[in-house]
Amino acid sequence: MPRKKKAPDFEQSLTELEGLVGRMEQGDLSLEEALGAFEEGVKLTRECQQILEQAEQKVQMLVEKNGELHSQPFASDEDA
Repeated sequence: MPRKKKAPDFEQSLTELEGLVGRMEQGDLSLEEALGAFEEGVKLTRECQQILEQAEQKVQMLVEKNGELHSQPFASDEDA
C-alpha cells in the first residue's frame, strides 16, 4: 500500500532553502545547476508559505468563549 506523503516540516524546508541560497550566492554553480537550485528554491518557498498560511488560519480560528480561549481544529486540504 503506498505511503501517504509526509507533510513538509517548516524548519527543515527553511534550512534547505537557506542552504540553496548560500550555494547560489557563492556563484560556483553552472547555469544548469543554478536553474535546478532556483527551481528547488521556488518549491521550498511555496511549501514554507503554505505552512505559514495554515498556521495563520489556525491562530485566526481561536475563539473566546466565557473568557477563555479555545482553539478549533483546522481541516487542511490534505485532511479531506
